Amino acid sequence: MAQSLSYLLIHIIFSTKDRTPILDAKIRPELHAYLATVARNADCECYRVGGVADHVHLAIRLSRTITISQLVMELKASSSKWLKVQSSTLAHFTWQAGYGAFSVGPSDLEVLRSYIDTQEEHHRTRTFQQEYLTFLKKYGIEYDERYIWD
Repeated sequence: MAQSLSYLLIHIIFSTKDRTPILDAKIRPELHAYLATVARNADCECYRVGGVADHVHLAIRLSRTITISQLVMELKASSSKWLKVQSSTLAHFTWQAGYGAFSVGPSDLEVLRSYIDTQEEHHRTRTFQQEYLTFLKKYGIEYDERYIWD
């Protein structure tokens, strides 16, 4: 085959260090726009970014020239630096060490967008930890509770 083509839609989730609810409602829209730009600068298509005070969700079509871990490293490093200069309360901001990345079929993109758009409502009744464990179970990912939270 002469041309390399791919369509890899992924749902990425990562949290603030210790799930500290430091991302207030004022900074979140700017952060989400910034994360979308970082993803697009990595030649990925970003369909949605959202979240609440302690974590973010991204719906991204992964470029065929970057790995998930490279993309997440760039998203976290770049946004962490950006956040630190936005406010003195964010001067020591850090993301958690890990992340979750889950494959999504193209026919489920609208469901994922809606899920990301309704994070505020969703987290009135469920914590980040509950949500994340639900995803791990849904995708059959084995984990050790001793090491999942940093």
